[in-house]
Amino acid sequence: MHEFPAYRAPSQREVTDLVRANPFALIVSGGSAEEAPVATHTPVIIEHLAADDGLVGGEMLGHIARKNPQWRSLRDGQPVLLVFSGPHGYVSPTAYADDPNVPTWDYAAVHLTARVTVLDDPTESMHVVTRTVHELEALESTAWDPTGSLPTFERIVGGVVSFRFAVTDQRAVFKLSQDKPADVRERVVAAARARGCPHGDVGGLIERIGAGS
Repeated sequence: MHEFPAYRAPSQREVTDLVRANPFALIVSGGSAEEAPVATHTPVIIEHLAADDGLVGGEMLGHIARKNPQWRSLRDGQPVLLVFSGPHGYVSPTAYADDPNVPTWDYAAVHLTARVTVLDDPTESMHVVTRTVHELEALESTAWDPTGSLPTFERIVGGVVSFRFAVTDQRAVFKLSQDKPADVRERVVAAARARGCPHGDVGGLIERIGAGS
């Protein structure tokens, strides 16, 4: 992903928070002159951060269905791309006070390059899926306790293949109307909320990040 200097992430904390709050990622692998890359939508969660609390140098966990053939093409140490999408939304020129103008799209996204390790073992996969449940339940207002369902997990966990991702590179774009004056940003936020923010609260990001740029 190309990083635009004007739309750099405001902080590593914002990047990490976006990844944690939007764990339904894309695992992208492969690709050649003859074949397109392969991608799978699946939860990918943070196992641990690097010593500096960044993502680069840290590890992520994910899993896909064993019936999905993507895992068979992966070898340990192979680079893969992990794509995380944050809130986003269309920006109509009706939010601008001047004319002529053009529409755009405000969004936040993070791409992580990582070296994959395939964890084709039920014990390792149990760790990955239970850690995933723990992380995702932490996003709920009332967390579910999976203890009583662990025997069910153990019975069906052979149906997935899990992965550990060692993050080697990070790219992030937070394009949130930073180039517009405060009154325009306010109208962009109002329009997003009137529309219902179908792709996450991009208005909240604009208020918090766009104004501070």
